[in-house]
Amino acid sequence: MDNFEKVEKLREKANVSYEEAKDALENSNWDMLDAMIYLEKSGKVFRAGNESYSTQREKSTVNPMPETEENEENEFTDALKRFGRWCLKWIKRGNTNYFRVTHKGKEVITIPITLLVVLLCFAFWVVLPLLVIGLFFNMRYHFEGPNVRAVDLNQAMDEAADTAENIKHEFSGSSKENG
Repeated sequence: MDNFEKVEKLREKANVSYEEAKDALENSNWDMLDAMIYLEKSGKVFRAGNESYSTQREKSTVNPMPETEENEENEFTDALKRFGRWCLKWIKRGNTNYFRVTHKGKEVITIPITLLVVLLCFAFWVVLPLLVIGLFFNMRYHFEGPNVRAVDLNQAMDEAADTAENIKHEFSGSSKENG
């Protein structure tokens, strides 16, 4: 095989230009195998497939979990599951703690806090006025249960009831004076 044929054969095998193949063969004393090694070491040979074999174990530089739509979907699903568990935890707490309404020391109604929150969310314009009007009819509101640390909240509820009572007395006192 003459030098021209060697250059053409190396150019085909290594997928390099004519000049690169000729230069590699000249630097390796026209030996095909040495020319191929020369091209590989100089980084000019890129194979389409994995056509080499090595007994040395290579360290993977590839991310073990590349960002793909599937991974993003899994992250979204995991976030939804965490949110669901968080909601269930709070619903359970709301079901074991209660909102109690009393009138002159007697219990009128006791409902789970979860139900109160649902009612406030979906019937806000009905529930809130009823709670305010209830204050003027001597209703008292308290939160009770194993997870309620609402001493300040219950104290605020008592103060609201006392304020409503004072407003009621002021209103009834001023209407007697006018009459």
